[in-house]
Amino acid sequence: MSCRKASNGGVGVPERVSSQNNSAIVSTRVLHAFRAALAEAARFVGQTAPNPAVGCALLDEHDEIVLVAAHHRAGELHAERLALQQAREAGVIERVRTAVVTLEPCNHTGRTPPCTEALLDSPVKTVWIGCRDPNPRVDGSGAARLAQAGLTVRWLAEAGGAAEVFARCQALLAPFACKQIHRRPWITVKQALNAQGSMVPPAGQTTFTSFASLTFAHRIRRMTDGILTGTGTILADLPSFTVRHVPDHEHVRRLLVICGQQDALPQSWLDQRRACFDIRFCSDLTHLPALLAQTSAMWLMAEAGPRLLAALRQHNLWDDWLTIRQSAEAQDQYFISQRQNVTPLVLLPEWVHCQQEQVCFPES
Repeated sequence: MSCRKASNGGVGVPERVSSQNNSAIVSTRVLHAFRAALAEAARFVGQTAPNPAVGCALLDEHDEIVLVAAHHRAGELHAERLALQQAREAGVIERVRTAVVTLEPCNHTGRTPPCTEALLDSPVKTVWIGCRDPNPRVDGSGAARLAQAGLTVRWLAEAGGAAEVFARCQALLAPFACKQIHRRPWITVKQALNAQGSMVPPAGQTTFTSFASLTFAHRIRRMTDGILTGTGTILADLPSFTVRHVPDHEHVRRLLVICGQQDALPQSWLDQRRACFDIRFCSDLTHLPALLAQTSAMWLMAEAGPRLLAALRQHNLWDDWLTIRQSAEAQDQYFISQRQNVTPLVLLPEWVHCQQEQVCFPES
């Protein structure tokens, strides 16, 4: 049940080469627009499930940014429609010539109408696409619809000089792609170790990591759709699992998956957590993928003790593994192991401090 390496080195999202676009060279202004769209989309990661986080930038005839928007949450306007609507409201729609989107526009009606039709009903003449949509309801049809209507469609994956930005588009898409392709959320393991390699904090404390590392962990909590933990971790310190140290999304109800038996936990703690979490119990880890497939969660963070973490590793139920190590000088170091060469953790500012330990591509 691992998210294996795709032929393009991504998260199983195929990038179809088009003879129309395989010689396209992306300009620095278009790359800047992609970065702006990615940054805007990253603000809403953690509240869009079951939809992917998507950003859109609208450019003028000189490829200068006119407006940037992103999808906020399921049921609300997609990034392209929101950007076009805001451009009309601001009176700048007639300046728009190019749309830059991190993900292929949808071409079907769900809770909202197709984004392809919104683009066709606008002054947009060129559409730059970051990643192809792994959703089989889209699967290239969005780009095809735009091209058939006469728009110029360009894929970032095919453009020269775009590798770094394309990788970030893949990172933004990774949790959604994992859920679409493998029917389970992306799982990030967070493990904190002291200088001696132990996960046990000093007596009377629940952690030994620095405030900066706590902030890092809570940024991940904010961007994920839930927590995966064990009864042992809960009994050890009765954690709240809420987002602290950074502002949380409003009106988000997350998933809390507990490995173990419900009757092992205090009922008062469960009642408190049910006020803000949808709680699921998993007594057998081999049943975890099927349980997760029934939820809308796209990205989970595992916060657990050594026994459950060892079991997750044994069953290949993880996608990236963040280890926070307290050095002998009491300064935290960040190490990342990845099951493939993409991780949504690159969207966090702390990523620049992470040291890559390994990238593996297991066959099981």
